[in-house]
Amino acid sequence: MKRTIQVTARRIVRQLIAKGYTVGTAESCTGGGIAAALTSISGSSACVRGGVVSYATEVKEEVLGVKQKTIARDGVVSEQTVTEMALGAQRVLNCDYAVATSGISGPTGGTLEIPVGTVWMAVASPDGAVRTYCMTGKDEGRTKNTQNAVEIALLLLLDAIEKG
Repeated sequence: MKRTIQVTARRIVRQLIAKGYTVGTAESCTGGGIAAALTSISGSSACVRGGVVSYATEVKEEVLGVKQKTIARDGVVSEQTVTEMALGAQRVLNCDYAVATSGISGPTGGTLEIPVGTVWMAVASPDGAVRTYCMTGKDEGRTKNTQNAVEIALLLLLDAIEKG
């Protein structure tokens, strides 16, 4: 695991424990990488509630509660979809914070509108606020694209916790 990811995950776990908060994940293109980073930290069982790898659209809808009309209108790689994924994970996992990702890691699947390397991320906070971020399509290869998305999603989560 990349050192930056480990350091960020450690800071997240420490802050969540210190503040008495919990976290969950809803991951598509990152395939559980965020949850793996968090649970690699000793003591994380005190704050990590769980994760949903919602690779299939049906899982996004049936488990996380993403609306079919959202996916039909905006697509699975969109701000609205990851927002609904994060809120769904927060509800399903009964956690204070939830982080969600959906994107195109490549090498296939990209379009002119949504190129390979595009990843939408969202963090739902205890106060109901949802922060989103889009990692723009820069194809650095599947493994690197996924690793970049995990790193940025963890930083987005850390920022939400620190400002929360």
